[in-house]
Amino acid sequence: MVDVTQILSRIEAGDSNATEQLLPPVYDELRKLAAAKLAHEKRGQTWQPTVLVHEACVRLVKSDKPQQWNGRGHFFAAAAEAMRRILIENARQKKSQKRGGRLQREELVEVAIDDEHSDCLDLLALDEALTELEARWPVKAAVVKLRYFAGLTTQQTAQALGVSRATAERHWTFARTWLYAQLQGRG
Repeated sequence: MVDVTQILSRIEAGDSNATEQLLPPVYDELRKLAAAKLAHEKRGQTWQPTVLVHEACVRLVKSDKPQQWNGRGHFFAAAAEAMRRILIENARQKKSQKRGGRLQREELVEVAIDDEHSDCLDLLALDEALTELEARWPVKAAVVKLRYFAGLTTQQTAQALGVSRATAERHWTFARTWLYAQLQGRG
């Protein structure tokens, strides 16, 4: 079994071969993470998990500045953040006036079935609420990013943030409740 932390350390040190060795051991986990993110997207989005993983990896590993990774958890948190930013950029592009603004293309047979749209999460509203949460309570926002976007467990989140499991659970409960209230107020 390949140690991802060692590969990340080699990338930090400037080993160009290490970059090629990073994707295979983490690919399945990143793809599951991407699929989970895309499951929360509105119908009609065009991203596939594989494409999202590759785009996130390009942003993470191929950047101009060498990245500093504090282990596997930090890498996955950064990957989740990169995926989140990609999806948000895509959502913003779709809403821009240049691309039709709020107009949506719908099939004629789907016009009568509008209930499916009410369950979908508005990614832009979530991003705005999460940005506000981060401004007020950065650690609680970090818990949301690690749990929701990176797919980490409570224990993994606690370890990544250097807090107790109980604290991570309290932050998670608070953040979910606060975000839910914010999203309800925007609807």
